[in-house]
Amino acid sequence: MATAKEDRAARQLPSDQVNAPAAVVVARTRSDRAIRYLNVVVATVGLIVTFPLWILIAIVVKATSRGPVFYTQTRVGLDRRGWVTPLDLSRRRDDVGGLPFTIVKFRTMRVDAEEEGKAVWAQSEDDRVTLVGSFLRSCRLDELPQLLNVLRGDMNLVGPRPERPELFAELRQHIPEYSKRQRVPPGITGHAQVHLHYDTSVDDVKRKLRHDLEYIERRTVWQDIKIMIKTIPVMLFRRGGW
Repeated sequence: MATAKEDRAARQLPSDQVNAPAAVVVARTRSDRAIRYLNVVVATVGLIVTFPLWILIAIVVKATSRGPVFYTQTRVGLDRRGWVTPLDLSRRRDDVGGLPFTIVKFRTMRVDAEEEGKAVWAQSEDDRVTLVGSFLRSCRLDELPQLLNVLRGDMNLVGPRPERPELFAELRQHIPEYSKRQRVPPGITGHAQVHLHYDTSVDDVKRKLRHDLEYIERRTVWQDIKIMIKTIPVMLFRRGGW
């Protein structure tokens, strides 16, 4: 018979894992807590160490283009629905695929980049991107403010990249398993990000999805640490970014 502690742990897992052996349930819950502690510690240290860089980036962004230093946007986060009972989307009028949150970045595009408010795929040689923004993107430095999202609990350091609600809605229509990415918190970096370039098409998303689902299946503290380490050369040698 399961203990009260095991019952509580089971209630924190998706419905497809509730019937797993009690030892597996408790181990996964402990792993999730350890990953959260790791995120808080690393994000706090990262903020302290990179703060002088934030000031420099802010000055350069403000001095070289019109507009704010930071850019905010709504993204789709963790989806806890169906964690205890099967997911019933019919009861939800507005389903964006997970808990919406506001992501923070250093601004890398002109302020009029999306005048019509429509989401546009990233592309190489994008004329909407400023000169400074191009450098920040290639080094992934525009993502630094997302350390605040990590501390707030919106994101983890490692996980599938969070998508905009309108693109998420489009992609899950074309890719049946796409919503499974939301079983874990989104991340600043991830298994897909250290191996592949930015998405430019649905086919690119499908390739990244295979990496994301593989990460979710094998997710551990050690796995996250390895991906963080692999992210460093991606930033230093400007691999995979535009």
